[in-house]
Amino acid sequence: MKPQRTDPDIYQLRIVLRDIKMVTRFIQISHEKRVYMANRNRAVPAVYLIVERGAKLLIARRCNTGYEDGNYQVPAGHVEPGELPKESMVREAKEEIGVRIDPVDLELVHISYRPPHDQTGNRVDLFFRAHQWSGEITNAEPDKCDDLRWVGYEELPDNMTPHVRHAIDCIQEGIIYSELSVDFLKQHGRYMLGE
Repeated sequence: MKPQRTDPDIYQLRIVLRDIKMVTRFIQISHEKRVYMANRNRAVPAVYLIVERGAKLLIARRCNTGYEDGNYQVPAGHVEPGELPKESMVREAKEEIGVRIDPVDLELVHISYRPPHDQTGNRVDLFFRAHQWSGEITNAEPDKCDDLRWVGYEELPDNMTPHVRHAIDCIQEGIIYSELSVDFLKQHGRYMLGE
């Protein structure tokens, strides 16, 4: 059988068409992956600082933040992109109460998972106990905190953020992990996604 001759232009055209099909498939797969990743369950990580002096806990009353203003909680903040949780806790301690904490002096004492209460998504709350720090504790963000005080665990105010109060109770009982349900959020008036 005699080999078939192929015109060089036709051969080049076939190669270009094959390459176009490959690129089109790559774009389709990339789009499918982006859609999948955009719809994946995501959780917003936050860190909370348990600072104790004897049998007293440091708490702060939020103000001018748009979230839980007028309620007490422990110093806290979100984990920023590119940060590890202990790095965030060190940063937040400096920003909120003016102290330096070495990451080795932070002990993870509780993890809490919350379903979404609004459009921002699920929450993973990491609670760290500071075993030591340097510097004088002060209200370093008076525009976001209008009261900083030490209270005994039996003296926690009624106006504590519910998820933080829950975590503090768990920490006192030695419970390392908890999950808060949508019913918990609804019971405390924190669920804003409707039925």
